[in-house]
Amino acid sequence: MTDQTVVSLLPSATETLCALGIEPAGVTHECDYPPRVADAPTVVHSTIDTDGDSAAVDDAVQDADGGVYELDRDRLREIDPDVIVTQGICDVCAVDETVVRETVAELPIDAELVATHPHTLADVFDDIKRLGAALGREARAAELRAELEDRVAAVQETVAAADDRPRVAVLDWLDPVMVAGHWAPELVEIAGGEPVIAEPSERSGPIRFDRLREADPEVVVAAPCGFAVDRTLADADALTDRPGFDDLAAAPDRVYVVDGNHYLNRPGPRLLDTLAYLAAVIHPDLFPEPPAEAVRRLEPAVA
Repeated sequence: MTDQTVVSLLPSATETLCALGIEPAGVTHECDYPPRVADAPTVVHSTIDTDGDSAAVDDAVQDADGGVYELDRDRLREIDPDVIVTQGICDVCAVDETVVRETVAELPIDAELVATHPHTLADVFDDIKRLGAALGREARAAELRAELEDRVAAVQETVAAADDRPRVAVLDWLDPVMVAGHWAPELVEIAGGEPVIAEPSERSGPIRFDRLREADPEVVVAAPCGFAVDRTLADADALTDRPGFDDLAAAPDRVYVVDGNHYLNRPGPRLLDTLAYLAAVIHPDLFPEPPAEAVRRLEPAVA
């Protein structure tokens, strides 16, 4: 057991730490897996209202002059961590590494910052190794990485029997429409699909809806960052009401909603669950049906 006091500033890091057998002494307001982390002190809070629809949340993010997240300096001082796990990939998804460094420099704490910057599945595996090395959990990190790599290989072996590779669009926001980058296109490829618009390791970003129409995906996966399945379903008309949506090859039977909060947008161990779910919607004849709380087919509107 490590005797270091560790604070996690993003949900994926919290999940990775727990998978390594480390219980964070402080987490963010969004850390909710495994469920026991809900009892840990919260050191990060959102500065915006995130209860609205896609457009409202995007407006709030754009208007957040002081940043989307706020660190609880008093609680950090009380915890006095030895290690703080942060990130530099997206200042909308979690508190930015630069803000963390500036805050720590101003506090009477002596904490090592370990930053994650994953853009690919290999980066996620490398982060597991780095965290294991930083926290004295090298053996468990190697074991966990091997388990995850075995799951990738199992999907690849099954996909080898597929007769086709359908075009797949993965969206991580609905209004404006944003295409999921980073690890998402790579997961689609491993799952037996052909990712459209985004390339592996590219950043996520907004697109004109016309680009989606031109790509004409045969499978559409809507997985807005921070949204669970029910919330995305409630906001689905932000996508489906756009002129030309019904003309996509994927419509109406191959449009799916995936829990973007817990799966697609958390680059930790459960990204392998995401891979399995993508494989199931891309090749439903080869993989078992995913659980309804994680994936739901978007039913066509009844006239």
